[in-house]
Amino acid sequence: MKMKLLPLLLCATGMVFAQTAAVNQSEETQAPENLNVQSGPPMLGIHWTRDFQPNGRNDNASPAALARARRSPNMTYHGGKIMPTAVTQSIFWGTSWGSYSGDKITGMDSWYIGFNLSNYAGTSDEYTGTNGKVTSITNYLGHIVDTSASSGGGNTQTILNEVCKLVTPDSSGNGYYAVYSDTPRGNAGYCAWHSAGTCGGKPLQFAFFFKLDGDAGCDPGDTSGLHSQGLAAISNVSGHELSEARSDPSSPGAWYDSSGAENGDKCAWTFGAPLVAFSNGSQWKIQGEWSNAAYTAGTGYPNSSGQKGCLSGK
Repeated sequence: MKMKLLPLLLCATGMVFAQTAAVNQSEETQAPENLNVQSGPPMLGIHWTRDFQPNGRNDNASPAALARARRSPNMTYHGGKIMPTAVTQSIFWGTSWGSYSGDKITGMDSWYIGFNLSNYAGTSDEYTGTNGKVTSITNYLGHIVDTSASSGGGNTQTILNEVCKLVTPDSSGNGYYAVYSDTPRGNAGYCAWHSAGTCGGKPLQFAFFFKLDGDAGCDPGDTSGLHSQGLAAISNVSGHELSEARSDPSSPGAWYDSSGAENGDKCAWTFGAPLVAFSNGSQWKIQGEWSNAAYTAGTGYPNSSGQKGCLSGK
């Protein structure tokens, strides 16, 4: 979702709601791609918590908002590039990762390896751009551990600086770098986001993830026993962000709907299967992704608004 997000207002939940109201009002007159104005790259694909849905039902909505709600829920193309393939790498940032012995690092390594050529990756393959078509091919370069003190995700430039400090972006421009912080979410109303920028003049996609251990607002409710709760939480939001980066990687944007929602936003916190198997046999409780084709054909499962356009990739 493309939103106008002022980082200083994320300090308290109440202030976040005030900011959202201002954003919704601005949507009456502004195009979605112009809503995200801040210093540094724009935050895209903000994965809001379970209890904070800025585009939820509003019985007192304005006539313009109601008109938007009556439009087709399908995403439309806005003239930008997509990611035909993705070269992925994860960064575990924070002092606690130096002595970490749990399953999140090894688990996310398995997640990214298995994402390649998976049916789940295929849920985004219908989208095209000026540079071709999204495919299910990804290449995982492994992980990097940076034990310097991490920060929250309220400033995109801070996260981009962390990425640029550690990686040389893939020369294809299809590099995607996921930063897993050991900073808890606190009062922020979101679990993760993705964005775009450059390092040394080379374009890249990057994403930020809070530490979500014990965080009910970002917990997918995985009861399989295959993963720790913290791993289950970041694996679910990772599917949201990577899928959006592939179909709507950067300004002016490629695929999103009339309210600015990207394919991950439109199916957030809905699950079409108890577990989804990846190409390496690993299994994850992971949200579905929006498919225009599935909605048009009536073959998708319903999102939280009852629109049948989500695909689980099972």
